[in-house]
Amino acid sequence: MNVSFTTKQEEYIASQVKEGDYQNASEVVRDALRLHEVYRHRIIEELRAEIAKGWDSPVSPRNVQDILKAKLEERRT
Repeated sequence: MNVSFTTKQEEYIASQVKEGDYQNASEVVRDALRLHEVYRHRIIEELRAEIAKGWDSPVSPRNVQDILKAKLEERRT
């Protein structure tokens, strides 16, 4: 397998190894992939929960334009 990294990513990986947090670049990448898997699983579960809340909630009297307008007004304040 061949993986390409940006200069910034390579510098980060090298710094982690240099600081002694990891023994080599492969450990850094494996740890990053494990964390990504956990993060992705968590995000998917949170999205599923929000979708379920939406399906289980009562029907709103507002239409999409009303909701968008309210959100835009919230951002202005």
